[in-house]
Amino acid sequence: MTTLLVIAKEPRPGRVKTRLTPPFTPEEAAALAEASLADTLDVVARTPARRRVLVLEGAPGPWLPPGFDVVRQCAGGLDERLAAAFAGCDGPALLIGMDTPQVTPELLTVDFADCEAYFGPAEDGGFWALGLAHPDPSLLRGVPMSTPRTGAAQRARLTGLRVRQLPPLRDVDTAHDAKLVAKAAPGGRFAAELERLSGAGR
Repeated sequence: MTTLLVIAKEPRPGRVKTRLTPPFTPEEAAALAEASLADTLDVVARTPARRRVLVLEGAPGPWLPPGFDVVRQCAGGLDERLAAAFAGCDGPALLIGMDTPQVTPELLTVDFADCEAYFGPAEDGGFWALGLAHPDPSLLRGVPMSTPRTGAAQRARLTGLRVRQLPPLRDVDTAHDAKLVAKAAPGGRFAAELERLSGAGR
């Protein structure tokens, strides 16, 4: 069975979702980040897994459900932190971030029986999911992160492996993204928090 990894930041004002400011205040952006993270962790908790791991920058809070191991992110760039997350796994693993609260257990229920990797492209050119049957940190180290070609660069690292592609999803980066993601998952905490903030005059 697969280990599910979630890489995330503690949702603190001024440290998360800074591209939501403006129109949202840093406190509001952090509230949206917390809702997104809570939705994501809830989905992971409902997905069959060998182990569930939160790879966290910061400290866990009341948004963390039971059943997760918490591992501190290592120092270095995002590529190094992702590589280290996979390095801590001794079997098949699927890694996602905290920016796609519209994810579902069905999307995360992967089977490596006839493939060696899963790749989930993000609509902004990045990727929202990466799964490896045999976690190899060198497949991530040196990949340029947070660029419009990050997804293409990471996908190129998987050349030679049998790869299954997951559907593209939209990350929550901007206020426009937030509206579209909330529409895609109207029953979640993220959608409810966005509606509450929008009711405050936005």
